[in-house]
Amino acid sequence: MWRTWTQEIVWTMRNNPDLNNPEADEEAIDRVPFIDVDMFMPVCEEMVSISKAFRRLCPEADLREGEIIQLAEAMASPRTLKTHLPFSLVSPEVMDQAKVVYVARNPKDTMVSYLHHHRLFREQEFVGSLEEFVDYFVRDDLVYGPYWLHLKEAWQRRDHPNLHFVFYEDLKADITGELKKLDAFLGTGLSGDQLANVAKFTSFGEMKAREEKNLDKEYMNNDAFVNQEVRKKDGGFFRQGKVGDWRNKLTPELVGKLEDWISQKCDFGISFK
Repeated sequence: MWRTWTQEIVWTMRNNPDLNNPEADEEAIDRVPFIDVDMFMPVCEEMVSISKAFRRLCPEADLREGEIIQLAEAMASPRTLKTHLPFSLVSPEVMDQAKVVYVARNPKDTMVSYLHHHRLFREQEFVGSLEEFVDYFVRDDLVYGPYWLHLKEAWQRRDHPNLHFVFYEDLKADITGELKKLDAFLGTGLSGDQLANVAKFTSFGEMKAREEKNLDKEYMNNDAFVNQEVRKKDGGFFRQGKVGDWRNKLTPELVGKLEDWISQKCDFGISFK
């Protein structure tokens, strides 16, 4: 959820600071194309579009060429795009052509959140134990991993004028202060009242209340795609939105294993709260 939170913050600052844009009711993927989605979609003759905006903007396009990347290409500039990919897997010129907001999080909370994601969505369908998932995490054996390298590639670029590096924990601790920094970076020039609008509209409670509006309702309610048992028991896409939930999930042994991993892998100057 944490990168989705940042995505919604950026889109709202740029497009809806007065909370009067009717597009805010559209599904998130229609407003902010998540370009990674295509790599998870099986290519076949029977492919079905998941984006209403794609059907509107790309009526003649072939889904087998990538739905979300074609949607991103068809949208009017300036656009807001989302990816979980590390810098090494995006264009080397990305920061010469666009502003990039990179959000980092304490690896222990990242791991707990990612485990929920793997249990919730049938694409991953993880049914193993917490201990097994921690082992996958520290062995760098998960999609989008290794997490330490993902962080390192961004951290090394943190002084680039077109990169805004922010910690999830700082957003949670001082949303107004962080929104002011983001406003200066994006050049949106928002007033204090507008920043307050953004903070309220993108708060965890507000976003969780809009979950079925901003996410594909049919998809989220379909047990073939989303494990409804996990969703009911542990929460949906927006689970808790807290800092430090790892303390409620991890045994001392697992905490030690992750802290050893952090000390060994994250030795490039970054520190976590």
